[in-house]
Parts: sequence; structure tokens; C-alpha cells
Amino acid sequence: MSSPASSLLRVRRQLLSSAFSALSLRRFSTSSLLDVSGESKENATLGQRPSFIHPTAVVHPDAVLGQGVSIGPFCTVGSSVKLGNACQLYPGSHIFGNTEIGDQCVLMTGAVVGDDIPGRTVIGRNNFIGHHSVVGIKCQDMKYRDYAHTAGAIVVHQFCRISSFSFIGGGSVVSQDVPRYMMVSGERAELRGLNLEGLRRRGFSDTEIRSLRTAYRKIFMPTDASGGGIEKRLAELVFHDCLFCCTFNPICTLIDISTLKELHEELACVPAVLQMVVSIRNSFAEDRRGICKFRSWSDS
Repeated sequence: MSSPASSLLRVRRQLLSSAFSALSLRRFSTSSLLDVSGESKENATLGQRPSFIHPTAVVHPDAVLGQGVSIGPFCTVGSSVKLGNACQLYPGSHIFGNTEIGDQCVLMTGAVVGDDIPGRTVIGRNNFIGHHSVVGIKCQDMKYRDYAHTAGAIVVHQFCRISSFSFIGGGSVVSQDVPRYMMVSGERAELRGLNLEGLRRRGFSDTEIRSLRTAYRKIFMPTDASGGGIEKRLAELVFHDCLFCCTFNPICTLIDISTLKELHEELACVPAVLQMVVSIRNSFAEDRRGICKFRSWSDS
């Protein structure tokens, strides 16, 4: 015959086991997240998975949520937030202020995006915000493009643009624009080359990557130190003998027609190179902050 103490212990164990099982069924786990590794999988999944909001998450009733979003435990979504389809908020991530996040974005644990001050934070599609990253805090304007990827514990200054297919290394402080396709890192983030692994994962061909590497070296690693500033080096990458191709390329409409005749012949009809050049040039507009410095680049 069991004692009252042992009976009470068995009952407590049964209650704890039941509570743990129920919590496990409801907890936010990686199995409830969407696979963002491929465009076709993304599109196929949209609309098929129901949205998931953990009971401990705080989501303002005025927030606009897309289809199939997953919001984990202890997350916060503010009143002016627009969250795209199939976005994933891992436990303890937060979105505040006038912030718009595109489809298929991921905020890892501890990430904070946006702030309740005047201004706007815009993040495009398929971006990955790493653990404990701080984006758009105390900012009046900050923009992420598509397919940008950040590691953990990064900080991005206001008015900065994080361009498509770029990568920010862990612990970086970004105070200027990150151009398209590039990788930056450092306490004051500097250009560290192209985001080669990210480009391969996103399906860029070997020819495109070789062309981008050639263009990057010509812009940031010139063999002739007296070859002029970055504007001249950018101009040398504009079309030479491919004006016909350029006429029908929408990217080329963003480049001054007077410079088209100066385009480098080898890189002539590679849209990715044109997009990179446009991204860099746009960062030097009067209302922009310029780009992160190349670590061996002495130009001001």
C-alpha cells in the first residue's frame, strides 16, 4: 500500500507530464517555420500554411499581417507594422514603428526592427535578420532590399540602404550603404568582397559571378593607383560596343546615356554588373550616405 506522499508525487508527475505535452504541441519550433531556401518552395507554400501566433506574443490589432505568418513566443508587433506573407518571427523578436516587411522575411531570436519615432523602416522580400540584430532603431529612414542576409548582433545607422543579395557579418556597425551583391563586416563595417556564397545559393551563374568579380576588382582594386577616383572607374564599366543590348535593358535606363559608350566590352551585356554599378552610383547621390569603405581603399 503506497503512502499518501508517494500518491501525491505520482499525481504531480502526471500533471506535469500532461502540461509539458500540451506546451510541446503548442510551442514555436522550427518544424512550424517555412522553408525559405527556394523561390518555388516559397510560392508553393504561400496560402497553404495557416498563420501561427503564439499566445504569449503581443500583436497590436491594427497591425497588418500577411498570410501564413509565424510569430513566436514573447514577440511584439506594433500598431503601424505591415508584415508580409510567410514571415517568421522567432521567439523574442520585435517590430515597432512605421515598419513594412516584405514576404518571406525571417527575424531570428532577439532581433529588433523599427522604432516608435517619426520615419519609416522598409525591408524587402526574402531578408534574414540575425540573432539580436538592431535595425532601424532611432532612425528616420532605413531601407533593406530583397534577399539581404545579416548575421547576429548588427547595428544599422539611419538613412542607410542595405541592397539586394548583400551580407552583413556578425557584430557589424553599418553607417553607410551596402551596395548590391556585396559583403561587409567590422566595428565600422567595410567592404570585404562579394557575397559569393549567397549569389551561388540564389542561382547566379558562373559567368555572372566571374563578371561581377572582374567588375569589383576594377572598381575597388585598381592596378593603376593614378587611374582616378571611383566615379571614373565606374564610368569605365559602362557599355562600349553593346548599345543595342543596352537600349532594351531596363537597367540601362538608370545610367546616363552619355556614359554608355564608355562601357567595358567584356562586361557589356551582363545585367548583374549594371545593377551593381547603379547601386554604387545611387549611394553617392546628394541625399545618401555613400558606401561602406573598401578596407584597402584610400579614396574619401
